[in-house]
Amino acid sequence: MPLGLYNDRHTIRTNAFTKMADGVNLDMNELFTNSKDIQKAILQKLRLLLLELGSATKVELSQKLGISFPTVSKFLSRMEQEGEVVLSGIDDSSGGRRAMRYRYNPEYMLGLAIFLEKNETNYSVFNCLGVLKEQGKTGSLLMDDVSSVTRHIEIIMQKYPQIASIAIGVPGSVKNGEIIYIPNYKQFHSFDLKGHFEKQFSIPVVIENDMNAAVLGYNHVHSDEENPTLIYIYLGQNGPGAGIIVNGNLIRGSTFFSGEIQFIPLYNEQNFGQALEHRLESDTHQEKTVDAISRMVTTFTALLNPHMVIFNSAEIDGPMLELIRKKSAVYITGEHLPKLVLSNWMQDYLSGLQSLALDLMVSRT
Repeated sequence: MPLGLYNDRHTIRTNAFTKMADGVNLDMNELFTNSKDIQKAILQKLRLLLLELGSATKVELSQKLGISFPTVSKFLSRMEQEGEVVLSGIDDSSGGRRAMRYRYNPEYMLGLAIFLEKNETNYSVFNCLGVLKEQGKTGSLLMDDVSSVTRHIEIIMQKYPQIASIAIGVPGSVKNGEIIYIPNYKQFHSFDLKGHFEKQFSIPVVIENDMNAAVLGYNHVHSDEENPTLIYIYLGQNGPGAGIIVNGNLIRGSTFFSGEIQFIPLYNEQNFGQALEHRLESDTHQEKTVDAISRMVTTFTALLNPHMVIFNSAEIDGPMLELIRKKSAVYITGEHLPKLVLSNWMQDYLSGLQSLALDLMVSRT
């Protein structure tokens, strides 16, 4: 199955696309200066609206954004000269001068999403509409060091020099681009990956925890709830973790350690991670696994009352999910239990990283 594809324009909505729907009005008539912040804001909103609408005239852009016509014209002229926007046609005349219609060139900037796992490294290259250009995988770079990751990215960027942003997922806790907790991979601990790669490649980079990216990806592509509360549980190659969205907002915690559910003491002598250590060995251990996961579902239900708890379909099948549902109902009243669903974790993970990279692309000056 293809990983992390955006085949439908509707599914590439980023956080910024959603905010655009709120109709934020920028009165820039008197504010146009050389300020980088103002230029960045105007560029971002022009990109977002053109990507959202497909095409637009200068008048339409001016009216929808609340930015003066001369300012819109100035920015569009520059963007057209650089190949960022292209003329898509000329509207029929309504008695006056025929308006030119512009569209965003989705190939002007490309994004790179790459995630590091114990057994392999996956990546995808995509354009501004989320259309996949290439995807692939290689051996685990986590087992090497940062220089190996750097060389891997260099090879991809040599092939695609239009790459304008990078999103990297890691199986550890991340604070402002620095990996602050990553068991079993000491060479990456306390390393500022964001700073390293931005200095190396001179483009914006985001580093994200694997489960945060997965729950973001699921929410962008699959969730129909408005401001949902979602829990994504992954049993994992490096111990269990969770991605948590509450009322539409990703939860990172005060020290960016949120989601490290392996430490939750579900039993007198075992935490959640320890309870799952032998989960694949026998039917008896499967029964214990079902009980441990059900306790975790119950814990999240009592604390956050989520709409949905998502599991990786490569780890849990339909029959096991039903066992978890039934066991969870033993611990808490069934009417309060969230919907339990299966999803493709790898696809959700890459989709989340793609959305983060797209956010960086449209924000560039």
